[in-house]
Amino acid sequence: MESRTTSNIRVSVQPVYDYKNSYPSENRFVFRYNIYIENLGNIPVQLLRRKWLIYDVGYGFTEVAGDGVIGLTPEIIPDGDFSYFSNVILRSGFGNMTGTYTFRNLISKEIFDVEIPKFALHSQVLSN
Repeated sequence: MESRTTSNIRVSVQPVYDYKNSYPSENRFVFRYNIYIENLGNIPVQLLRRKWLIYDVGYGFTEVAGDGVIGLTPEIIPDGDFSYFSNVILRSGFGNMTGTYTFRNLISKEIFDVEIPKFALHSQVLSN
């Protein structure tokens, strides 16, 4: 598991290769990534946006951005947390992801970015 703390927000990521939904012969390697976000500060915050940079070996970079995560813009109270999972498909079976979440301080209304730690995506099929 990879973790990083920015502005009292800790983001932890656990990627898992989804062999049941992957089709290596069709260059389709599916990865599930579990995200755990903790508010270590004393101010409530709201997750507004996400921006991902996805690297697929041999195919380059793709940027994905949008509002919220999984259709939500969760508020996270002090000492609270929020978790979710999502998926990404690579064509090579090897790569990585990193990115940022944009948050709003719900007291001062300040907008700030939180780093998502870089994490590796390695298919078990090609690792053996």
